[in-house]
Amino acid sequence: MDDSGLLATTTAAPTATRPLLGQTILVVEDSRYACDAIRLMCLHSGARIRRADCLKSARRHLQIYRPSVILVDMGLPDGSGAELIAELAEATPRISVIMGLSGDDGSEDMALAAGADGFLSKPLKSMSHFQKSILERLPEDRRPSGLHAVRDEIIRPDPLAYQDDMAHIADVLAGPNDHRTLDYAAQFLHGVAREANDRPLAEAARKLALSRANGTPIMAQAAQVAGMVQNRLEQREAI
Repeated sequence: MDDSGLLATTTAAPTATRPLLGQTILVVEDSRYACDAIRLMCLHSGARIRRADCLKSARRHLQIYRPSVILVDMGLPDGSGAELIAELAEATPRISVIMGLSGDDGSEDMALAAGADGFLSKPLKSMSHFQKSILERLPEDRRPSGLHAVRDEIIRPDPLAYQDDMAHIADVLAGPNDHRTLDYAAQFLHGVAREANDRPLAEAARKLALSRANGTPIMAQAAQVAGMVQNRLEQREAI
């Protein structure tokens, strides 16, 4: 089923205040905190949102539905978002807007090289930037006519979504701590901690990733990161 086609016949046309009305956005993102920010932006922009948290889930979704816009995080638990972007860029019919999504330096070039139409840098905070980035890439007949400047709004995701991310990565770290697991944990935590402005955890995750890249001992740093994650989980009791 084509979500965008269905919506086009059953919803009103986009407007200046709800410029993404009629669009369905599939967000392929493993962080609930980052996804909540996008959910709020979609809600205020008039778009419907669907979510997949890994490549496998996204491919399963795309066998049934075809969204009008897809946002793909570049670092997913079961592989690189560049794999999915490359598949979608060559698919027929093609999704109208394919965009990469990441907070890591260098990911934009990777996304564009794979065939993405554009790129959104995390943390996502500005709703007007979010809307503009998508509208510029939509076919002209799917944009609102007479679009005026939209009042910007800073989006603040639900803090409980951050707790969900901590629970997710605690489960990951509780399993076998092989190199792939630690690389994923460091990348995930660095991105979500930056979005939540949790600077101590972001810095600890950055140091863990750097040690992995340099091949230096990581046991102490991995233990520190795991302890910080556990500490943030325990804070849930006070919420």
